[in-house]
Amino acid sequence: MGATPPSGTRRRADAERNIAAILAAAIGAFARDPDVTMTDIARAAGVGRVTLYGHFGSREVLIEAAIKEVLGELHAAMDDAGITVGPAPQALTRLAREGWQVLDRCRGLRTAALKALGEASLRRQHAHVLARVDELVERGRREGDIRTDVPAAWLTAAYYGLIHTAADEVDAGRLDRAAAGETIAATLRTVLAVPG
Repeated sequence: MGATPPSGTRRRADAERNIAAILAAAIGAFARDPDVTMTDIARAAGVGRVTLYGHFGSREVLIEAAIKEVLGELHAAMDDAGITVGPAPQALTRLAREGWQVLDRCRGLRTAALKALGEASLRRQHAHVLARVDELVERGRREGDIRTDVPAAWLTAAYYGLIHTAADEVDAGRLDRAAAGETIAATLRTVLAVPG
């Protein structure tokens, strides 16, 4: 017969399960409705409002945690895209397709984050992702595969902007979501191309 775990261990495990359930419910709920209520998120997570607020003291805190979770998925997608393999422009277009797939699943979360946190805060949260894009841009410039006639920071900003503009265009009904990944990649190839 196994020993009963100490109550503190059990409480920590319960808390970790609740946090995971709340984050999963929040990401799904915000994806469907950027204006979803905290009560609805708690219900979807199978916890009470007191438990939800005990872990995430405000809507903004929950949105920040959900963004961090999604960005973790994006880092995994970047690894899966093999961004260290092959010419940098090809790696960046693969990365853009992968990034689009992650963003597409949670476009409503981005909308909620923009409302609650603002563009500057959202961009700061993307700093680690954008640093990896910076590395690729710099590698491509060193290898002669990416243009050097405009600042590298501008190319990184263009990458970020293209993916998020695609989300806005899909939301507005002007871009087919199934074609968005390839549209981003095709545009990015032109943006990165060495002139001449």
